[in-house]
Amino acid sequence: MSTQPSGLSRSRAVLSLEYPMSLGRYDTYEKAQKAVDYLSDHEFPVQNVLIVGTDLKQLERVTGRLTRARVAVGGLVSGAWLGLFVGMIFALLDTSSAAGFGGVIVTVAFGSVFGLIWALIGYAITGGNRDFTSVTQVVATQYEVLVEHRFAQKARELLAQLDPMAAAQAQVDAAREAERQRLAGQTQPPQPPA
Repeated sequence: MSTQPSGLSRSRAVLSLEYPMSLGRYDTYEKAQKAVDYLSDHEFPVQNVLIVGTDLKQLERVTGRLTRARVAVGGLVSGAWLGLFVGMIFALLDTSSAAGFGGVIVTVAFGSVFGLIWALIGYAITGGNRDFTSVTQVVATQYEVLVEHRFAQKARELLAQLDPMAAAQAQVDAAREAERQRLAGQTQPPQPPA
């Protein structure tokens, strides 16, 4: 039985903090990165900081219409590349036959035909659904900078020097939230003893 942590548990350990506390939320990754870079420039132990993208959304940019001709050309080209790769490997490894360049041409031709047929079969199976090409990306709408609890106060003091107005606004927001919670606690009816 192995006592070595798995790759997944190791990555979780690297991406986790002990009692993380928020230093702030930023609209762009660049702003969050600027805050962490500022901490780094001021000798802060940034290995205790984590940038977390939150409120994920998926963007899909449609890049063009997908037609039978476009599918055929794509299959032909990708098959030719695969054929060229396989042909070059055979040509390099097989020194006993004199096929050489001719063998590469044959594998490129075979790969092209195979790619063409395979792409057209795949297109026919879809039955006309999703007749467009696109590029998809998952992006965060906000980025939160977290730090281990034992370094939170020092990090907040440093970031207050970076943007004093934002630090003052964060203090006002925290005070309002604390007051709201205090008032909510006063208005709750007393709980009967259990």
